[in-house]
Parts: sequence; C-alpha cells; structure tokens
Amino acid sequence: MVVAVVALAVGGFAIGTTEFVTMGVLPDIAEGVGVDIPTAGHVISVYALGVVVGAPVIAALSARLPRRALLVALMAAFLVGNGLTALAPGYRTLLVARFLSGLPHGAYFGVASLVAASLVAPHLRGRAVSSVLLGLAAAMLTGVPAATWLGQHFGWRSAYWLVVVLAAATIAAVLAVVPSSPGRREATVRGELGALRRPQVLLTLLVGVVGFGGMFALYSYIAPVVTDVAHLSRGTVPAVLLVYGAGGVLGTALGGRLADLALFRSLVGSLLFLGVLLAVVALVSPWAPGLFVGVFLVSIGASTLAICLQMRLMETAGDAQMLGAALNHSALNLANALGAWLGGLVIAGGLGYRAPSVVGAGLAAAGLVPLAVSALLRRRHQRPAGAVVPAVDARERVPAA
Repeated sequence: MVVAVVALAVGGFAIGTTEFVTMGVLPDIAEGVGVDIPTAGHVISVYALGVVVGAPVIAALSARLPRRALLVALMAAFLVGNGLTALAPGYRTLLVARFLSGLPHGAYFGVASLVAASLVAPHLRGRAVSSVLLGLAAAMLTGVPAATWLGQHFGWRSAYWLVVVLAAATIAAVLAVVPSSPGRREATVRGELGALRRPQVLLTLLVGVVGFGGMFALYSYIAPVVTDVAHLSRGTVPAVLLVYGAGGVLGTALGGRLADLALFRSLVGSLLFLGVLLAVVALVSPWAPGLFVGVFLVSIGASTLAICLQMRLMETAGDAQMLGAALNHSALNLANALGAWLGGLVIAGGLGYRAPSVVGAGLAAAGLVPLAVSALLRRRHQRPAGAVVPAVDARERVPAA
C-alpha cells in the first residue's frame, strides 16, 4: 500500500512541477517565443483553463474505466502535453500545448485519490489522500526550484523535458506497483455530472473558489512583497518560496490527519486560520522575520484547507467520488485566477503590495458564508427523519395563576 501511494504521489510531483515552474522561467519563455512577459503570462492562464475544463469532463466520461489503466492513460496524455510544450516552435503552439497539459491534471488527482482511499481502512482515508497530494507539495519544495534552475541554465524547454521524464517514471511505477481495480460499470455521464446538482457539492466548490482564492492573492505577488515591502534582495525570493514549500508539505500531512479526525470542523478551522494569518501577514510583512513566519503559517493553513476540501467533496459527491475529487482542482485553479485578479486590482489602484494580503483575508472570510450555509444544511440533514417538532399550545405559554 505504501509503495502504491508513493507511486501515485510521483505523478502529483510531476504535475506540481509543471504547474508552477512556468512562473519561474516566464521571462525565458517570453524571450524564447518572442513575446513580452505579460503576454507570456497567458501560458499560465491557459494551463489553469485546461484544468478547469478537463477535470469534470474527463472524470465524468471515464468513471467506468479500470482505474489503473485510466491513471496510465492520463499520465501518458500529460507526458505528451509537456513534450509538445518543450517542442513548441512559437507562442500559439505553446498555448495549445499548455492547455492540453492541463486537461489531465484534475482527473489524475481524482482517480489517484480514489485509488489511494480504497487501499486503506475508512478511518485512514484522509491520510492516504493527503499522501498523494504530498507529491504536489513536495514539488513546490524541490521540483519547482530544481526545474527552474535547469530552465535558467539550459533553456526553458529543459524544465519541461524534466517533467516528461517524471511522467514516464510515474507510468512505469503505476504499472509496477499499483493494484488493478475496476471502474464503476453502472456509472453514466449523466449520473456522474448529477453530483453538480447536489447543494453540498456546489457549496464546497464555492468555498474552494472564494476562500482558497485568498492564498493566491498573496502568493501571486509574493516577489514584490519581498523586495518592495520587506526591502529584501531579489535573491531572497527563492528562500521565501522555499519556506512556503516547507509549510505546504507540513500542512498537507497535517490536513490528512485532521480530516480523518473531524472533517467538517477541520475545514472550518483551516479556513479561519488561513484568513487570520493573511491579515497578520499584511501587518508584519515589512519585518523580514515576520514575513518568513507568516508565509510559512499561511502555507500550512492553505494546504490543510486544500486536503479538507478534497475529502469533503469526495464525501458529498455520493457515488461520483472521482468527479468530486477532480472538481477540487478545478475550484483551486479558479481560486488562482480570482485571487491574482483581485490582488492586481488593488495594486493597480495604488494601495500597495500589502493590500493583496488584506484582499486575501477578505476572501477567506467570504468563504465562510457558503460554509455556514453548508453547516445549516448538514445539521438539517442529520436530524432524524421521523423527528417531529412538537407544537406548543397557546395556553401553555400563559403562566398558571
């Protein structure tokens, strides 16, 4: 079981590396395909669009397929997309390649989460799922810095060739050690997508898009926060990102344990923790030690929240658990777009580089609204079906003489 989960996590490591390395080599990409940096930034957006589109569509269409074969097919498609990225002769073909690379992203995590959960006892499922996503967190800590260094010294295309190698290693590992398991033969596309009609699924997705967007409001502009607010050198930015990656690894591991203990309470607690820490970072970011500690704690809160959202969607999606797990990554990529956009608005409005953290705290607070509605529906659902609230006779309200 441990070896199988590690094999699945290698795929998460590959996906995390390709998702975030583009930010590290963006100037090199812009120069390589002959566009300016803002235009090259659309490469990041189109990958996120691929995740948003691919996760629900692929999960719904492939629910009946054997899961190990599906994992291999998704990773093979991911390999091809990154190979095309490395070979792209120009900007337009690069956009197409990045969109194709993003399509298997959410579906892979959805299937891998389901497979990992099926390998352990019910009370350990949170830890199994978090172990798969630990590959994504580890990529932030080691894969992205390594691929960025490779891209800066040997050309940006080499970063994506590294991802191709990681994808090939994942395919080999999955075939070697992940046990075969059947899909849901009774599944239909209509039935899978029917999960989107469940109020709890929609509310949890809304928590992810809005609440998790708070983290991206800060992360998207972390470089100018380091240089313009904390007045540190550009060389300090990788160190801050390293601290963020370390917090992500710890938060991912912690999130699995908390989800196993008390899922809904952990979801509420992690969102509250994230919101408070984002507000704190806005206050302490001019002080370098405070910025480092704040970023570390924000990363712990955000990673814990991501695991709890994943488990909550798998819990509320009914039989469409794979779709629920895949949708989490669509929601988080929409959160990326929302947080970065709102953070950019306040900076453009002249409020400075501390303002995105304030926006992030506001988004986390806003995420509590759908979570509160979810809690009310959950409490109502948990009321015994036969329970009747006794009517109070008007005479009983009058005190006896």
